[in-house]
Amino acid sequence: MSQQENQQTTMGEQKASAFTLTKHDDGVAILTMDVPGESMNTLKAEFGDEISAMLDDIENDSSIKGVVLCSGKSSSFVAGADIGMLAACETQEDAQALAKGGQDIFNRIENMRATFVAAIHGPALGGGLELALACHYRVCSDSPKTQLGLPEVQLGILPGSGGTQRLPRLVGVQQGMKMMLTGAPARAKQAKKYGLVDDMVPQSVLLKVAQELALKRKPQRQAPQKGVLNKMLEQNKYGRNLMFKKAREQTLAKTKGNYPAPAMIIDVIETGMNEGMTAGLEAEAAAFGRLVMTPESYQLRQIFFATTQMKKENGVADVAPSRVAKVGVLGGGLMGGGIAYVTASKAAVPVRIKDVRDEGIVNAMKYSYDILNKKVRKGFMAKSEMQKQMAMLTGSLDYRGFADTDMVIEAVFEDLDLKQQMVSDVETNTQQSTIFASNTSSIPIAQIAAKAARPENVIGLHYFSPVDKMPLAEVIAHDKTSDHTISTTVEFARKQGKTPVVVKDGAGFYVNRILAPYMNEAAYLLLAGEPVDHIDKSLVKFGFPVGPVKLLDEVGIDVGTKIMPFLIEQFGARFEAPEAFDKVLADGRKGKKNGKGFYLYEGKKPGKAVDESIYPLLNVTPNSTLNEKSVAERCVLMMLNEAARCLDEGVIRSARDGDIGAIFGIGFPPFLGGPFRYMDSLGIEALVSKLTHYAETIDGRFTPADCLVERAKENKTFY
Repeated sequence: MSQQENQQTTMGEQKASAFTLTKHDDGVAILTMDVPGESMNTLKAEFGDEISAMLDDIENDSSIKGVVLCSGKSSSFVAGADIGMLAACETQEDAQALAKGGQDIFNRIENMRATFVAAIHGPALGGGLELALACHYRVCSDSPKTQLGLPEVQLGILPGSGGTQRLPRLVGVQQGMKMMLTGAPARAKQAKKYGLVDDMVPQSVLLKVAQELALKRKPQRQAPQKGVLNKMLEQNKYGRNLMFKKAREQTLAKTKGNYPAPAMIIDVIETGMNEGMTAGLEAEAAAFGRLVMTPESYQLRQIFFATTQMKKENGVADVAPSRVAKVGVLGGGLMGGGIAYVTASKAAVPVRIKDVRDEGIVNAMKYSYDILNKKVRKGFMAKSEMQKQMAMLTGSLDYRGFADTDMVIEAVFEDLDLKQQMVSDVETNTQQSTIFASNTSSIPIAQIAAKAARPENVIGLHYFSPVDKMPLAEVIAHDKTSDHTISTTVEFARKQGKTPVVVKDGAGFYVNRILAPYMNEAAYLLLAGEPVDHIDKSLVKFGFPVGPVKLLDEVGIDVGTKIMPFLIEQFGARFEAPEAFDKVLADGRKGKKNGKGFYLYEGKKPGKAVDESIYPLLNVTPNSTLNEKSVAERCVLMMLNEAARCLDEGVIRSARDGDIGAIFGIGFPPFLGGPFRYMDSLGIEALVSKLTHYAETIDGRFTPADCLVERAKENKTFY
């Protein structure tokens, strides 16, 4: 490289700069973003002046014909805007001005004389993708790390720096709207297919290809719509009106009106497509300002901050985890298969599966094969990568291959004697340091470890079904579990892609303990005559992904009722379910898995219609007397009351952990922030008053927890 090629212009010499401009003899300049002291690039408001000054330099230097925008980070492009900027906004106008500032800079990039090319490797999300969209060309690496998306809806806001306008114009309105409404990112191959990037190349030639594009003229892009029907819908106002009307209907059916952002995203896209880019950008900034100040966005951002903070914490403070290099899984059922899958595919750790039958091992292997093969078919994964991950799974009918395991995860039947035998077998056939993790959902870990030679290595690691989709893992320590075992298990669950929450040992742990009274209350409502679908619709409208009765069918009625004896034994009568429910099990109803439950599982829409034969079985005549709000309130109050007890008893370490556990474990409505933030927003005094009212008018099971009564007296909140 010549001396002139090496010439560098670095802005902000008084402090470390996030941007560096390197000019080359061929007329291409490389603009590198590398935020000092951070593992990933994020856009910050204070970068505005620095970027503007650099754009001035480029504009005033006629030798620069093209600019390649790339990242100085080895594994990411730009992960988005700094979310902390939103917390600093005190008014709607502050947030609107923040969006306008981003729009102005990106508009300037789009209108620059030089051709701008974004060279993307790793995540380009949120503001990072909006920055890339403002460039004239985009080229990305074919790495599995590369993903492009606008996930702002997950924070209760919309893309505020031109994303709502540029993305639909580049990939088509329907595809752009889908990406923004779901927040789901596109992998490299999808991005190329959608037209989101102009080329996808190996990382080794990414910069070279980007430099070649930078010497081209700015592109004259064709209409992005593919197919006659899409062209008819998107390229005329009447077709677009129909498309937006349908999108609103589908969105409302999914959100139940609980989330304002999706509806505003549709409105802003429609404004831009019908009235032009300038009007669309104005609408975008105004909507961004309104959404940032909504309580829904506030709560969703708190969840983001909480999970980010949790990723930085050890299971036990100042106790470092050990590396888990090989895992054994006992049991080849759905849970065992799911655990093996996330261990091999997410944690990239070899797994040895043991079952008493060949069929069990085959089924566990098939679990991974089916998921990975689907990814290959859809173009998300190369076949060679699938083969590599499948090669990490092996099986055996005995303990051969277990001697060098660092952790063995048990996913066998809920039988105490069997689990104690598993502990003994593992201690005999593995290393002194091997951790024994039980996936039990109901049996206290202390009982499983009661006969262990090394009880300090025994811990609970409770996954939720389906394991490949549910994000939570409860890490349950009994009184003899070592701190090192806790930290190692927490870190390993993270590597499996889970959000681990450490909870104290005891019946139901945390998630199932707060779920049980909620489900029981739904049962009492059903026996009082409230129709099954009315109960479920009431809780779905409240914000849960499925209603309690449908959830029982999904999990398995037999599984759902197994935990009750443990809860009643430890906590007494308040966990007793209505006796009439014994008739449901006696009638052979296990739910979805055997096609017989509260819902019908035959015909074209299995699981949609209620099985009306459930009413005479329970000696109930369905006749709704309560509105949706009252039905939801009764069920949710029971959950809140138990959550407060769990915190008071130290079952969970903090209100934050309780909120994350409920949201990620059972789908507590995220826009409400979790049980503890929701209790704070209701007001503890008002909550106690509601519980007292129900205790006096319906049943003593609503009696408010002592810790809530004390908080109300002292005017304390959870946060």
